[in-house]
Amino acid sequence: MYFAVGFQLFTGPSHADPRSVWCGTPDGLAGRWAPILDRCPEPMPEEKLHGFLVLDKPKGMTSREAVNCVQDWFPGSRPGHAGTLDPLATGVLVVGLGKATRLLEYVQNMPKVYRATIRLGARSATDDAEGPITPTPDVLPVSADTVQTILTSFVGDIEQVPPAVSAVKVEGRRAWKAARRQQQVELAPRRVVIYRLDLLSYAWPNLEIEVECGRGTYIRSLARDLGEKLGCGAYVEKLRRLRIGPFRVEDALPLTVSPDEAEAALRPLSDALVQLPRLVLPDADRIHRLCQGQRLLLPQDYDQLTAPLPSDTEVAVFDNSNHLIGIAHWHSPSRQLAPVKILEPQ
Repeated sequence: MYFAVGFQLFTGPSHADPRSVWCGTPDGLAGRWAPILDRCPEPMPEEKLHGFLVLDKPKGMTSREAVNCVQDWFPGSRPGHAGTLDPLATGVLVVGLGKATRLLEYVQNMPKVYRATIRLGARSATDDAEGPITPTPDVLPVSADTVQTILTSFVGDIEQVPPAVSAVKVEGRRAWKAARRQQQVELAPRRVVIYRLDLLSYAWPNLEIEVECGRGTYIRSLARDLGEKLGCGAYVEKLRRLRIGPFRVEDALPLTVSPDEAEAALRPLSDALVQLPRLVLPDADRIHRLCQGQRLLLPQDYDQLTAPLPSDTEVAVFDNSNHLIGIAHWHSPSRQLAPVKILEPQ
């Protein structure tokens, strides 16, 4: 077993350079001296840009490729995105830079709005137009009233099986990888929520819908299940994401903009927390202690600030200058505020 021993603590093989460590056996019979810099690389440089970009992802590009464009705009950045869009899909892709990457999970939890064109009368191996298409034999057109009735049945909390070609993990592997190898994959149904499902237009065999839904909802699965209930099969022909929370497609950037235009369009970190209750801490000392990881016991003179808050919830904490400090957990019975994510060390 090999391990590193500091020079001053090890009296094995003689070595004149105290800037090295011994990497080898304790008896000094096997191993080598290694410069400290070999095992202690310099930390990655701190990112200078912090915020969110709203991209309008084009058709035919993966979400990862769109994020790579952001890295080209800002060399050295380490961006991440909230909510994958399939190559077929277009529209809103929220990308976080710097400290914003720590808040992407809150963006992912926001309601999403999609517009989809669905084709009836056929089935797809991928539940969209990119897979092998199998027309349904002897299919008859379905009335608009029937389509509307079936669509209404999907509104609310439903059980949904993800598409076989998806990023869902099964026994530690992505489902799409197994599907590519033509292996059978059993995907368990998951509970998702459809807040709104509007029929925008219908002329057999095409219908256009707008869907507002929660996290984890697959529009491809919705189209597939709609086709099964109608008895004719269905798949997604076009898909566009219009909104995630406050991030709208009207504000989205094409990938043709310049780095300066992209930087000017950065959205603040607080946009990711619009669904959390706000708590303003006017006391600089308490802000400092919260940033040091301390749990705060708020006195009764804070009642006016905490009264509107739910009794047990995460809150977005701001200072008097409306500057986001981080996220904390407020527990009303004990009057305690515990740090969850601190974005601005004080």
